[in-house]
Formats: sequence, C-alpha cells, structure tokens
Amino acid sequence: MNKRQAGAFWEEAVTAYLMRSGVNILERNYRCSRGEIDIIGFHRGCLVFFEVKYRNDDRFGTALEAVGSAKQEKICRCADWYLWKHPAEGDVQIRFDVVAVCRKEIQWIQNAFEYRRAGTWNSRRRR
Repeated sequence: MNKRQAGAFWEEAVTAYLMRSGVNILERNYRCSRGEIDIIGFHRGCLVFFEVKYRNDDRFGTALEAVGSAKQEKICRCADWYLWKHPAEGDVQIRFDVVAVCRKEIQWIQNAFEYRRAGTWNSRRRR
C-alpha cells in the first residue's frame, strides 16, 4: 500500500469511527482555493472541521505534531470559505479537531487548536 492509499484507507476508517461516535458527517475532502479540510461534521451542537493525520511511526514526529501553525492557518482559511458558502442558521459553535492515527491506533483530539485570524496562531497543545 503506497502513501496515498494508506491515507485514503485511514480517512475511511476515521470516518467510520467518527460516525460510530455520534458525528454527523457533512463533507469529506472539502476543497477550495484556500486549501482542504479532510472531514466536516456536526457533533453535539458544534460544526467541526477535522484534520486526519496518519503516521506509521513517530520517527519524524507524531501525527498530531504534523498539524503545525501553517496547516492550522490553511484549515481556518478553508473553514472561513466553507462558512461563507454554507451560512449556519442560528448560533452554531465551531471546533477544530485533529484525528491522529499512529500504529493503527486512532486518537481524537477535540479542540486541538483555536480559530485565529491570519497571523495570530496559537495551538492549544503548545500551552
């Protein structure tokens, strides 16, 4: 299995895991001119933007560490676009989660990072 096939396999597995955990999946592999969001879903009153990261091992850092500030910025800019194209009705909370897969173990990190305007990034895991 090559890298792309492994990524597709684990995105499929993560989608099934999230659905079993009560997430209503709205979009997968959402692309716009500003980037891509792996999964968009609704969970417990929140619109959630999911980044899925897979690693065979952590020699080059963990899957969670791979979602640095530049990646967070792309996700937030893409989320801005999604929200502009799909306006939410009422007061909907937004959340940014990371689902990290390492050695066949799925770890769902809710509120992995906060939304920031361009140039003001602050990851919760670095505090």
